[in-house]
Amino acid sequence: MPGMAASPTIFDGIKLPENSFEVHRLAWFIPEKGMSFEQYARQMCKQIAHDNSVLVGVSFGGMLVQEMAKYIPTKKIIIISSVKSKNELPKRMLFAKYTKVHKLLPTGMVNNVELLAKYAFGETVTKRLHLYEQYLGVRDKYYIDWSIDQCVNWNQTVPPKNLVHIHGEKDAVFPMSKIKHCIVVKNGTHTMIIHRAKWFNEHLPTIILKS
Repeated sequence: MPGMAASPTIFDGIKLPENSFEVHRLAWFIPEKGMSFEQYARQMCKQIAHDNSVLVGVSFGGMLVQEMAKYIPTKKIIIISSVKSKNELPKRMLFAKYTKVHKLLPTGMVNNVELLAKYAFGETVTKRLHLYEQYLGVRDKYYIDWSIDQCVNWNQTVPPKNLVHIHGEKDAVFPMSKIKHCIVVKNGTHTMIIHRAKWFNEHLPTIILKS
């Protein structure tokens, strides 16, 4: 599951051995008006083809797969560049939760690729805008507003027991200072699923299969 507004193409660099893994990429859909995060997760679960799958989610997608795992049996949940409880959310998101300042963000400018890329990837990407544009999958104002609101107001306190957390040492969206109990990727940033694909290709098969 890709991150907020991102398309499954963020996984293009991830090459798992075909004889060992069957990979299914999930994509965001536009939520119905008034849809809760729980309802969205239930709807996304309908796209899971097998019992006891390993769910992998990046950033906001990591939060979503944890919600999905509340409704379907999973072998393992792997989150990347994400958080596993509201306690790991950065202070600015907690501030937004109580002040509602996030509702003032200019999300109506969804055709502004630079702005949308900042929401999706959490960093200023002007120098590589043409690169990031290919990774943007959803350009809908309601979806962006809904996603930011769900992220800010996420209330999980206890992570799933079968969860593995992979986090970049230099993640600017979810700073390491708030993250507990994770596999640390040295010099990894919030977009390491794209830029550090080699690390994931080397380590992800073992992480998935480890009991």
